[in-house]
Amino acid sequence: MLPMKYFLRYLALGLIITLSAHAEKADQDKPVILEAEKVSVNDVKQVYDLNGQVLLIKGSIIVTGEDGHIEVDPRGYEFVDVIGTPEAVASFRQRREGIPDEFMQGRGAQVTYDAKTEFLTLTGDASLKRLLNMQMLDQLKGWKIEYDDVKQYYR
Repeated sequence: MLPMKYFLRYLALGLIITLSAHAEKADQDKPVILEAEKVSVNDVKQVYDLNGQVLLIKGSIIVTGEDGHIEVDPRGYEFVDVIGTPEAVASFRQRREGIPDEFMQGRGAQVTYDAKTEFLTLTGDASLKRLLNMQMLDQLKGWKIEYDDVKQYYR
């Protein structure tokens, strides 16, 4: 059995590793950059509808697709819903906090991301990869994949 001081060191190390692998927190303070062939904006309701070659960038977050809908809540959190086409699926990519060059990258017919809860849902022939220096560490495939960045789980 491990002495208590070693146990506490391993426990602390485990917590540091777990806490250091979250999404990059600097993303929360970055402005949103939107590009699309057609953009419809309702500034009063903070709703954006995008059509044709959608590109959303916010810090290290990049979302692409064919059509998109974005709502911003009163506290400034975005809810993003982007749909792809059979030829060009929707995609999501985000740098993770702590470990340099580690990314989460996902694809599917539809990408939904809630910035407030840091919850990503990929649907329709979905895949999600965790990459380090562009080398795949983990990969999931399925009809629907959910990724909770706060609780650090995939399903």
